[in-house]
Amino acid sequence: MSNTDHADTRRLGRVMAWLAALALLGLLWLYFENELEHRNNPNRGLVADPGGGAELVLKRNRAGHYVAPGTINGRPVTFLLDTGASQVSVPARLADQLDLKPGAPAQVMTANGAVQVRLTRIDELVLGPFRVRGVQGHLNPGMNAHDEILLGMSVLKALEFTQRGDTLILRAPTP
Repeated sequence: MSNTDHADTRRLGRVMAWLAALALLGLLWLYFENELEHRNNPNRGLVADPGGGAELVLKRNRAGHYVAPGTINGRPVTFLLDTGASQVSVPARLADQLDLKPGAPAQVMTANGAVQVRLTRIDELVLGPFRVRGVQGHLNPGMNAHDEILLGMSVLKALEFTQRGDTLILRAPTP
């Protein structure tokens, strides 16, 4: 074998080592991306299934919040359950995507102080087996940093909820 053949073999070996390292990094990135997403939203696999049952069981995320998939006007969203919020609060930039019409301006108090919002009416909101129609909400321009929708008491007041450890169980009220 000549020196040229050895150099070619070494070069090929280095290229293969770099490709293997890049493939490993890619696989690790995919794994950890999925793991972080699961920690932020352990309920992401739930399906909005109105009429599918009278109970929804949610796991708390690593930040201590309960987040769950659902729909607004038939479009998929992620809800952050917030018993401290009076209404459903939607990032204003999602209004067109969710077919929400801005209504009258209003001022609401948030954890960060007073915010000017636009009132809106949500024709249909689905969270697991629960379907609510004609929900009052508002479009909040201060929430544009993320896509989560605060699910406030205008919806949650119609449900019974029980928290045990890191689990929240939502039920339709018993008559």
